[in-house]
Amino acid sequence: MESKEIINSLKTFLEGEKLAGIKEFFSPSISPSQQLKLLSQKVHQCAKCPLAKTKKHYVFGEGDNQAVLLFVGEAPGGEEDKQGKPFVGRAGQLLTRIIQSIGFKREDVYIANILKCRPPENRNPLPSEIENCLPYLKEQIKIIRPQIICTLGKFAAQTLLGVVTPISQLRGKFYDYEGIKLIPTFHPAYLLRNPQGKVPVWQDMKKIKDELRPNCLRPSGR
Repeated sequence: MESKEIINSLKTFLEGEKLAGIKEFFSPSISPSQQLKLLSQKVHQCAKCPLAKTKKHYVFGEGDNQAVLLFVGEAPGGEEDKQGKPFVGRAGQLLTRIIQSIGFKREDVYIANILKCRPPENRNPLPSEIENCLPYLKEQIKIIRPQIICTLGKFAAQTLLGVVTPISQLRGKFYDYEGIKLIPTFHPAYLLRNPQGKVPVWQDMKKIKDELRPNCLRPSGR
């Protein structure tokens, strides 16, 4: 069976489960990779807000679909919009170096954003856009089930934690997000403008590394 037919078959099955009243269905026969493919297909059909008309590409996210570490940013920028991939511009290059600084490769982690479409002129996300797009990210988190989420910048941290506390006060501490440890840090784009922020970000990365060190591998059967 071709991959497209497999995806369509899975989609039909899951829709049947939903009609039967089953809101969540996780089965060993449906891998995280397949679940993410189905979700990505749903995102690429999304037209909930005007950003769907102004964007060039949807930016779903990428990386290890069973990653122990998930990075969440704010929204795609210009370069991300062109390529359809998260964090590939100057800020993305810096994020790659940050990831490497704690012994990971970019492909070892998963990288996503609160919004899947670029806001025009890289403006801040609107509350309505966050409300429409956040369910996709939450579903990604459920599928990947990382041990740690690292939010990049104030919008990602405030959105997932449901607070309005400044990022300068949030960063560097672990919080609980639905049973997952979450640590906010500064956005790489902020570091490009304010190099002095690299020291606290490095401190945050060391906390992540220390937290993952005792159990950096997935539990058996995952």
